[in-house]
Amino acid sequence: MQKCFSTRHLPIALLALLIEGCATERPAPVQAMPIISGEQMLRDSQAMAHLNERWKNGKQMVERGNGLVRDGQIKIDEGNRLIDEGTKIVHESEESYKNIKQ
Repeated sequence: MQKCFSTRHLPIALLALLIEGCATERPAPVQAMPIISGEQMLRDSQAMAHLNERWKNGKQMVERGNGLVRDGQIKIDEGNRLIDEGTKIVHESEESYKNIKQ
């Protein structure tokens, strides 16, 4: 009976297996999640709820502040318009007074 695989080819086969084994990607090691207690989960969820509430409050403050700034800008623009109009009337009145006095 003839051998299918001679010992002469054994070093080549082992080298091929070694190279193939080194070339394959190894899966990342799975890290076990630490077991936490129900109390810890409750504390964590309460902390998250608190952060969510603070975020909502902050968001509302920003929106309210932007509204006040818009309202303030409208009032500033109206005030500047009144100043310009009033200054124009004052100058016209002074010129009319000068013309009457002459």
